[in-house]
Amino acid sequence: MNLILLYDTDFITATSVTLSDDRYQHIRNIHQSKAGDSVRVGKLNGLMGTGIIQSIDQHAVKLTVELDQQPPAKLPLTIILALPRPKMIRRLFRSVAELGVEELIVINSYKVEKSFWLSPALDEQKVQFYLASGLQQAKDTQLPKVTFKRLFKPFVEDELPRLIKDCRGLIAHPGIGQPCPHTIESRSVLAIGPEGGFTDYEVGKFIDVGFEGIHLGERILRVENALTAITSKLYQ
Repeated sequence: MNLILLYDTDFITATSVTLSDDRYQHIRNIHQSKAGDSVRVGKLNGLMGTGIIQSIDQHAVKLTVELDQQPPAKLPLTIILALPRPKMIRRLFRSVAELGVEELIVINSYKVEKSFWLSPALDEQKVQFYLASGLQQAKDTQLPKVTFKRLFKPFVEDELPRLIKDCRGLIAHPGIGQPCPHTIESRSVLAIGPEGGFTDYEVGKFIDVGFEGIHLGERILRVENALTAITSKLYQ
């Protein structure tokens, strides 16, 4: 953790917090902090600042916090992501938060197994935990907006045209379009398919509403690597 993320329930007073969970364990065992030391803190969806340790024992840590700094700006990027395999959800959601993506829309695709939508990894509290882990790594406090769309055709036909209005639509798919753009300034919407990629029909639906095909060359990357590589190239 490069930042200790704080929640409303942590606050005893406006400037005092008590932690006794994994964040406390991190401060005690990883930072090896003691009374008087300072740690980097931030309030979820709020300001960042400094926490001064008032006391720490075998059960909890008490801090006095001063929150007076803005979090880093979000990237002007919405990612449309075909629902990944359950074992990849944690890594991908964490990466989205680490990279500073503004919005994540998780959609269905022909190659997404129906059972994936029943995975416990999609539990709201677990999703929040994955995102919070990414924020703490990146020293950020602002959660990305996350929504789930289980019906592909209604989403691309009814919602997608409005979503890309005044944005640049990009669909990452091997062998189509142009090499991934580099260091763009415009707001964009990026679509990334499942392992094995979108079907030709699905690619066509994106192209029909104005998306541009892009690729990363001859190598075909795993979804989590493609997401990071493309985001980094677009907004380096």
